[in-house]
Amino acid sequence: MKKKNSFVEPILKWAGGKRQLLHVILPLIPEHTTYYEPFLGGGAILFGLQPKKAIVNDCNQELINVYQTIRDNPQGLIDLLKQHSKQNKEHYFYQIRELDRQPFYNALSPEERAARIIYLNRTCYNGLFRVNGKGMFNTPWGRYRKPIICNEKVIWAMHQYLNHSQVRILCGDYKQALKYVRKTAFVYLDPPYMPINTASFTRYTRSGFTVEQQIELKEQCDQLNKKGVRFLLSNSCCPLIEDLYHDYIIEKVPVQRAIHADSSRRGIVNEVLIRNYEV
Repeated sequence: MKKKNSFVEPILKWAGGKRQLLHVILPLIPEHTTYYEPFLGGGAILFGLQPKKAIVNDCNQELINVYQTIRDNPQGLIDLLKQHSKQNKEHYFYQIRELDRQPFYNALSPEERAARIIYLNRTCYNGLFRVNGKGMFNTPWGRYRKPIICNEKVIWAMHQYLNHSQVRILCGDYKQALKYVRKTAFVYLDPPYMPINTASFTRYTRSGFTVEQQIELKEQCDQLNKKGVRFLLSNSCCPLIEDLYHDYIIEKVPVQRAIHADSSRRGIVNEVLIRNYEV
């Protein structure tokens, strides 16, 4: 088995990130030919597992651009991040945040957009990637004394992994990413969570994720199950989710959540891991 690179880890803070659950989730992943992750987010499971062949997807275009840029032009990204680090001040943060309100934003290079997102993510309040109804980044300044804006070791390690393994990066509807999944594959699903009192943040894209989409996702899981494809799904621990997936194996796990707009709603919460196979 190929040795994992310990420097391959999430480059972004992400609401609902799975870094603290690696010790629980990774042992649950069975042998497979291709790893699928249609809701990539911060990528903690992908980078913790480092499969040789993977198909990953997210509907967040800015997020996917970060991974594509690290894959294709890490040095250009690093140079821009160093510039952001030198100029990091409150007024500068808001100046960079405002770029997606400008008519020329789409003319920025992929490297410029990726560096902007990483910079904002590392310096905004509580590392919360949040957009408004128009898709514009709207998290305020975080007031960190010495944020790590440019982590060169992680960027180069991720670049090497993405180039030396067969990792296909998609940006679109998760159903399209699962369209040609085969029985020998494994699917890890980490959708925007069903809102509950302690975890109500879902808007990391313009549209959010609705109850109807949660039900639709359950139907997709049923289709995977009928094909004989093994899947593992993470979600919030709430009656709707437990009722939807009552035919599958449900395991509750306590998780310390630090990213939430309301500080009173951070702390230890229960989440569920749902699977259609025995370990």
